[in-house]
Formats: sequence, C-alpha cells, structure tokens
Amino acid sequence: MNFLSPFFLVGALAVAGPLLFHLIRRTTRHRSFFSSVMFLSPSPPRLTERSRFEHLLLLILRCLALALLAFGFSRPFWRQTVPLANSSAEAGRVVVLVDISASMRRTGLWAQAQDRVAAVLRSVGPGDRAAVFTFSRQLTPVVSFEAWNAAPAGARVDLAMARLASAAPGWEEARLGDALIAAAETLTEGSTENRAPGPRQIYLISDLKAGARLGTLPSYDWPKGIELMLEPVKASRPTNAGLQLIADSPDADQPATPLVRMKVSNAADSTHESFKVGWASSAGSGYLGSPIDLYVPPGQSRVAALPIPAGGGTGKIVLSGDDEDFDNTLYVAAVQKQHWSVLYWGPESADDVHAPRYFLERALPDNPHLHVTLLARSPAAATPAELSEAKVFIGTDALEAAVADSLHAQLLAGKTMLFAPRSASSAATLARLLGVPSVSLAEVAPADYAMFGNIDFQHPLFAPFADPHYSDFTKIHVWKYRRLALDGIAGAQVAARFDRGDPAVVEIPVGQGRLIVWLTGWNPGDSQLAVSSKFVPLIAALLEEAAGPADAASQFTVGESVPGEPAARSAQPGLFTAKTGRVFAVNLAASESRTEPRPTDELERYGAPGPKRAANAAQLKAQAAQLQAADAEGRQKLWRWILGATLLLLLLESALAGWTARRAPAEASTAG
Repeated sequence: MNFLSPFFLVGALAVAGPLLFHLIRRTTRHRSFFSSVMFLSPSPPRLTERSRFEHLLLLILRCLALALLAFGFSRPFWRQTVPLANSSAEAGRVVVLVDISASMRRTGLWAQAQDRVAAVLRSVGPGDRAAVFTFSRQLTPVVSFEAWNAAPAGARVDLAMARLASAAPGWEEARLGDALIAAAETLTEGSTENRAPGPRQIYLISDLKAGARLGTLPSYDWPKGIELMLEPVKASRPTNAGLQLIADSPDADQPATPLVRMKVSNAADSTHESFKVGWASSAGSGYLGSPIDLYVPPGQSRVAALPIPAGGGTGKIVLSGDDEDFDNTLYVAAVQKQHWSVLYWGPESADDVHAPRYFLERALPDNPHLHVTLLARSPAAATPAELSEAKVFIGTDALEAAVADSLHAQLLAGKTMLFAPRSASSAATLARLLGVPSVSLAEVAPADYAMFGNIDFQHPLFAPFADPHYSDFTKIHVWKYRRLALDGIAGAQVAARFDRGDPAVVEIPVGQGRLIVWLTGWNPGDSQLAVSSKFVPLIAALLEEAAGPADAASQFTVGESVPGEPAARSAQPGLFTAKTGRVFAVNLAASESRTEPRPTDELERYGAPGPKRAANAAQLKAQAAQLQAADAEGRQKLWRWILGATLLLLLLESALAGWTARRAPAEASTAG
C-alpha cells in the first residue's frame, strides 16, 4: 500500500492523548457523612496502582479512531501497474515560422534564416511532427505535418530545406501577430492525437523588427501548453532609412509650385544620419537635378518636399547614404483628375437662388481627384451621347414622354436616376420612368411642418449618417411634400419616412438600374434640406451609389489589391499602367523601414508564452509517477471507507462511554 500524502501519518501520534488521560486519575469523589466530624482531622485518600489502565476497551476504541483518521487523511491507495504514455502520445508538434517580409532582404539575413531552420528541424525527434510556414502579409505552408510524416525520417530535413530554397523574401509587410495566431491554431487543431499532446512549440525565425504588425495578438487568448521559441537573425549593417509618401488632402490648398512631400525615417539603431533625396534620372543612375541634403538622427524622421519636374509628377525618388537600399526608392504617380457628368432636367435658370439647380451645382464635388459637371437640359431635350456618358440622372419636373421613355431604357440597362417631383403633376412622368400604367401622387402641406422620422441608416444614401453624432435629421423642416402610394409598385424600398408615416425617400428597382424618388424638394420652397449640413453628403452618397467611388487613387502598398489589375501587379514596388490607361505606383509599407530590433520580452508582455525550462529525464519520470499515483488514488478512494469506519468506531465509543458512566454510580452506591 502507498500513500499520496504520507505526512498526515504523523497525526497518528495523537493516540498518546487517550493513553495519558487514562493514566491520570483524579481524587476520589466518594464521601461518607458523619453526624459530627469536629473531632476528626481530614486526610486525603491514598491512591494505589497509579499506572494501571482502566476501561481498556474505551482506550482501544479511542486510539483506533485517531489512528484511522490519520490513516485516511494520508490518502492510501494500492499501486497498480500502469504503463507510461507511449512515444506517440509523447510526440511533440513543432511549427517553424520563417519571415519573408521585405526587411529580410537585407544583406545576410536570408542565409541566416535558412541555417536556423535547418538547425531547428535537425533537433526535432524522430517521433515528433514538424511543419514549416513562411509569412509576410499572410501565412504560406512550405511543409505540412502530413508531408513531414509521409517522408522518410532521414529525408525530412532535406525535403523541407529544398522547398524552402524556392521561397525568398518578397516585398510585403510582416504581419507577425496574424502569423503567430495562425501557428497556435495549427498546433491546437481538433485531431485525435491532441487529446494527449506532447510538447508543442513555435519557432519564430525573423529579424524581429519593431515595425512588424502585431494586430490582435495583445488580445489573443493563447492555448495552454504552447511554447514560443525566438530565433532572431541580425543584420551585419544596421543602418537603414526609408521613404514614405505623404499624400495631400483633396481639400488642401495647392501651392504655386507643385510639390511632392515625403517622410524620411531613420531606424533607431542606425549609425548614419546624413542622407540625400532627389528625383532619379531616366538613365537609371544619379539624380535628376540637385538632390536635397537631409539630417535625420537615429530614431527620428524628417519631412521633405521636392518640386515636381517639368515632365510631370510620375517617376521615382531615390534616397542615398544608407547601408541597405531595399526601401530607398519611392515610386510616385501623378494624380489624374477624373471628369464626370450629371444630366439634370428642370425649368429654372442657373442663377435662380430659390430653385433646386442652384443648390445642386454647388453640392457637386470638385477637387484634384474628381470634377463633376452638371448638364442642365430642358424637359424635352436629351441626346443619346449625353445619356450614355452621364453617371447619374436627376429630374425635378415633368418630362416629355420621349425623354421619359429614353430614361426608362437607360434605367433598364443599369443607370441610376434621382427624381424629386416638385408637384403632383409629375405623376405621369414617374409612371413612365417606372414603366407602369400610372401612380398616385398627391400634394401634402402640413399645418406647421413635417420632419424626417424613421430613417434606414443601412441604406447607402444614409449610411454616412449612421454614427449617432450625425444621425439627427430633426432640425430639417419640410414645408410640403408629395404622398406616393406604393401599392402596385413592385420592389419599392422605403429608405426614409416623414414623422407622419408617409414615405420620404423611396428606391425602386427598374430592370438592372434603380429610380430613387425624393418626395420633397431640397429647394427652400419645399424644405430646409439644401441649407443643412446633410445635403452635400447625400449628393456624394448618391454619386457613389450610382457610379461607384471615384477611381482616383494612384498610390498603393505592396500586397494591396489594385482596382482592375491582377494581384501580381501589387506583388512588388514599381510604376504600372492599368487597363484603363491610368498609371499607378506601388511602394513598400512604411512599417518595413522600422528595422530596429524589437525587445525580446515584448511578445511575452503581450501574452505570447515564452520557452519553458526543460526538465531532465529523472524529473519527467517522477512527474509521470506522481500523476499515476494521483490517478490511482482518485479511482480507488480508500479514504472514504476509512472515514466511514472511523465514524462507526466513534459511535461505538460514545455508546460504551455512556454505558460506563451510568454503571459507575450504581456500583458506588452498592459498595456504600
């Protein structure tokens, strides 16, 4: 028999207590009364046989109860022969993460990384499972657990290194946090072998730069039993400075001399601080004109502005004075302004300050990226070319039947039109636009005013106002509106209602296009909408819903998807031409220039489990034996039977003690 807590056996020494109590005898309590004791001198009774035990059965029961109590608390169990976990259950799982982000292109880093991978894989035991992944913006498998197991034990390392040789550092940024989380999830996948896992380790082979993005890693709940082993590689030449373009806001004032602004950042561990920046010459070496001298201390950044050369703002800017040149080139594509047209039908003139056209022209965007022209036409005029080129149609009055039918055909083809009838007489035009026989449109003039009540902020028109700071439409008073009966209009979606329950904004599908009906005008005669802060964002949302966002972006980061281009176009820096003829630039992410090493304990502060102290074979054997003992004791639970026997002994002892106490006075009275 064995004991899980043998130190409780010391409690068996408590049996000395009953022995001592049974040996100690007090002065007798028996007294004899005489008529007069004045002539007698008191004398204490003399005790004999002090060492004699009395009530031996009680003594045995009490000692046995204490001994059983100590025996039960020591948690005894019968040792059973249970084999230790076999090698397959003890087999470890290892994930090797190899950084192939742009900063790993520095001199000597990739060769170091390959050597570290080979060293880690050679340390993997024959029964362990290993997998190799590369990461930058996303995780890419090189060797899976299944491929590792399928290969012969002696050829596994060679297989992994041969596959890794086909990989190389690219130009994307390092998303370290996403890679670590994906590796941890790979180690804890729901397979049967994970029910009794052996060691689970992640080996991170990277330059561990400060610019690596951690993403959601600080809030990630790491699974238990995973170790993160850091294998950092170090550059022989630490100085690194990088270029980053600073884009001007579309609303910013344009300087008299066009400039390109950039930020030059110097790594914290750099040994250089003097650099030159300028436009690269078309010959491929040297500068176009005189470069700018910059003084950038380590760990700091400076903003510089270069005049745009006479040939335009498309080209590349080069930084010199740096040890590593992987991030010393900045590609710049000149912003190409887009021109859109909007067809408008209304009877008013351009300078009528009380008409919808006056406010609409001033709400259309005009910035360095986009210019929208309003083409105002009479209710009977519209050429096929104008209808084809216009991004959106807007009408506020009744149209000729031929124009309405042409617009209906454009709607069927996928165009979008905003119709805001100024009176109920536009019902016939609305019916032709929808392609239905008739619609019911009635004038409503509230006694005081109406307001916008129920608004669907999920609708694209009102999505910009979904934030509670901007969702208040109650300050816009509506003096009059039109009531539209939606019966018989298929697919009508009410985006907003007035406080009286009548529809205010309705979207109706027409073929592949849609007709948006505003049942109150934005002119001051109908409502206060045009003079509110909501009008310009509403017109911008209408244009975006009708024609999509303005395709004015000319700068992208490596790895980003470029509209209208295959993904391979954004796989490396450079200047590219889209299918539409637009030139765009792709550059490195600014985070890749922050190459100073990250503190090795920073990942642990964010919750990543560090390496555990390895236990020797004797410790592992002792731990396994302890686990087996605890398991055997937990299954047998002998202490329950021992405590039950102790309770029975105590009940028997109590009954015997009571019987002895009652018997003693009876014997004393008989003797007297």
